[in-house]
Amino acid sequence: MMGDISKKKLVVGITQGDGNGIGYEVIIKSLADARIMESFTPVIYGSSKIFGFYRKRIHNLDQQMDIYVVQSARDAKPRKINIVNCLPDNTYVEPGQSTPESAKAAITSLEWAVRDIKNGDIDVLVTAPINKRAMVKEGFGNTGHTEYLQKEFGVNDVAMFMISNQLRIGVVTGHIPLKDVPSSISIDSIVGKLRLMHASLKRDFGVVDPKIAVLGLNPHCGDGGLLGDEEERIILPAVKAANAEGIMAFGPYSPDGYFGLGHYAKFDATLAMYHDQGLAPFKALAFEDGVNFTAGLPIVRTSPDHGTAFELAGRDEADPHSMMSSIYAAIDIYRNRVMFDAVQEGKLVK
Repeated sequence: MMGDISKKKLVVGITQGDGNGIGYEVIIKSLADARIMESFTPVIYGSSKIFGFYRKRIHNLDQQMDIYVVQSARDAKPRKINIVNCLPDNTYVEPGQSTPESAKAAITSLEWAVRDIKNGDIDVLVTAPINKRAMVKEGFGNTGHTEYLQKEFGVNDVAMFMISNQLRIGVVTGHIPLKDVPSSISIDSIVGKLRLMHASLKRDFGVVDPKIAVLGLNPHCGDGGLLGDEEERIILPAVKAANAEGIMAFGPYSPDGYFGLGHYAKFDATLAMYHDQGLAPFKALAFEDGVNFTAGLPIVRTSPDHGTAFELAGRDEADPHSMMSSIYAAIDIYRNRVMFDAVQEGKLVK
């Protein structure tokens, strides 16, 4: 027997990201309505000082924000905005500037949050935007959140899965130079991503029989080999191999016609070959409510589909909708997983 997870108030860990970007602003705006505390308990990893700095720069917030500073997520109180002060007291802010200090702070925030989710002190992880280049310079050792979390949780493969109300898009290759994409795709890598997406669609999103479209690499899918042979040599065999495993994969499809004619609406998800092939149309179609979800991790992690937007920092111009969507998507995915696992294990759910 198992309690109803839909009634459990989850603890949502939120990293500050780069404190000189729009992370705090979209977090504050997302948590501004006190009624949101009825749905979950937020724990922000960062600095109450920085939180206060940006709070003063946001106008038209009707309600007083109830802040509670804690040493650990274990001390978080319901109906309050809990802040784990994991940064030095002398931390300062330079809105719009990429600095070594803000990069180091972003790393610290992420490390503390990952420690707590490993310990079970938070239920899901939502990460605010970071400056990847600045963090690498400060010894981060990863090209982004996705790669860091894959290493931290010791999984062989993960998938960057962009999700919204309109569409879901995964990518075979992530944060690598475009010139390295052709040599980085293989039958195994494509089938591996299709396995991850298929499993995630079932467990994380409640799709019973997922249908996944696969995009080609070259213009017009290579035009019969005239413009490239990856479709015939790699992508089509990968689709057939996935089909042999019971995965309903289709394609390859030429991306221009696929998105231009709205064919994505006929599928539960789409697999692109490289970052911009998938994310450019995704952000054009779903930028406001788009969410970046990392499929394949043992924990639930989401983030907004935008970057640090230094040019908007401290100006009260950042749109919080993607952050809000990220928070609610993390909660929904967590609950879907619990329900799916309970059914698989034959447990009764009240």
